[in-house]
Amino acid sequence: MGYILAIDQGTTSSRGIVFDKTLTPIGSAQQEFEQIFPRSGWVEHRPQDLWATVAATSRAAIENAGIDAKKITAIGITNQRETVVVWDKNTGKPVCNAIVWQDRRTAEFCADLHADGFEDVVRDRTGLIVDPYFSATKLHWILENVDGARARAEAGDLLFGTVDTWLIWKLTGGRVHATDATNAARTMLYDIAKGRWSTTICARFGIPLSMLPEVRDCAADFGTTRADLFGHEIQITGVAGDQQAATVGQACFEPGMMKSTYGTGCFALLNTGDHIVRSKHRMLSTIAYQLDGKPTYALEGSIFIAGAVVQWLRDGLQIIRHAAETEGLARRADDGQDVILVPAFTGLGAPYWQAGVRGASFGLTRNTGPAEYARAALESVGFQTRDLYEAMRADWAGEGAQPTLRVDGGMAQNDWVMQFLSDILGAPVDRPKVLETTALGAAWLAGYQAGICPDQAGFAKSWALERSFEPKMAEKTRDARYARWQAAVEATIKFG
Repeated sequence: MGYILAIDQGTTSSRGIVFDKTLTPIGSAQQEFEQIFPRSGWVEHRPQDLWATVAATSRAAIENAGIDAKKITAIGITNQRETVVVWDKNTGKPVCNAIVWQDRRTAEFCADLHADGFEDVVRDRTGLIVDPYFSATKLHWILENVDGARARAEAGDLLFGTVDTWLIWKLTGGRVHATDATNAARTMLYDIAKGRWSTTICARFGIPLSMLPEVRDCAADFGTTRADLFGHEIQITGVAGDQQAATVGQACFEPGMMKSTYGTGCFALLNTGDHIVRSKHRMLSTIAYQLDGKPTYALEGSIFIAGAVVQWLRDGLQIIRHAAETEGLARRADDGQDVILVPAFTGLGAPYWQAGVRGASFGLTRNTGPAEYARAALESVGFQTRDLYEAMRADWAGEGAQPTLRVDGGMAQNDWVMQFLSDILGAPVDRPKVLETTALGAAWLAGYQAGICPDQAGFAKSWALERSFEPKMAEKTRDARYARWQAAVEATIKFG
């Protein structure tokens, strides 16, 4: 006994990772699933694909670990946030495809909410801004546009959940309809100060409270799995949204600690302790994690396109076949060209929050080719991170501390990107030995609740630095390049 299964359900793939009680990974499996784009700006997943890939990779991870499933003590779940699933509580059948966090179909409805002045209510209750990114307007869209959905919801027959809730429902055979505080905090329906669903916001969106899951701590009892899934029942004892799980996995337990995760998007969280910092620079106030009924809050900045820009180079422009090729291309790029790429493929996130803007490139010449585009794509991640970093430093300056940055995620393996990130920030960037911090955070939460992992202080001691990147770029060059980025973003927004 003493093994933990971490389920990491992401935007483009699902993974299962088995950890031993020292939180060392011993077996894993990963499977991609189809991305559905019904219209420009719309992104969907089939809920059954999410479930099927989770079930398959969980079983495969246990097999690859070479252990009997009966030795798994607990399951931790981490998931893509804000993505919406609605299903019939009697049949378990989804009423439509899941609407993904990247989806922008509710931009017009959000504009109406802005015009009505409702954003002040949203910010006060949830710490978020009104944007299609969050779950509430997606749920409203389903109730308004799927035949019969509103009537069925008002009759108490439909359930809502973010992906964690859908997976918990499926894993427990429909016995548990629950979420954790971090996922609830991303729905734009949850009052993060009072720790409950906001009846005011639900009423404005016409969302019956009966649809909403019970909200629990990140380390809590979320039920047991169906015995037929793994040959015996396993407790589900840890749940957190992917970025919050990464914050935990990076052991960012002290106020002022900051992590930035580079996956499909980029998400930076700054621990602000036991009080909510209300951003003056369009950052989000959210819950970093909740243990023993006590929330720890954070400032968050969200970039919609990070690793996805490399996928665009591969699948859209078809100038690379593998993501690893970008580092070599960037190193070979012509230093005489300063190509800027603003990857607003699904709008701009923090601190701009421009849902309708689309991508643009600047500084092209006759000699611009794959190498220059690859470098501009990778640099866009650093520039966007500085946007977040500057805003967070401004919000946090009054708290008497400067944030330290820890990085993780797939792009954190790219030395060229991490060095440019340090250069453009003018600050050290720390990369840990364990980059799978999202799954690690979920595993620790589950193991902590199950009594087989150490407390926060004990877990924090296990964090180990692999490499620290120090800035090498001259301050004058750094500021000039960032000013050029800001001008490019401004021009992109004006073009619309």
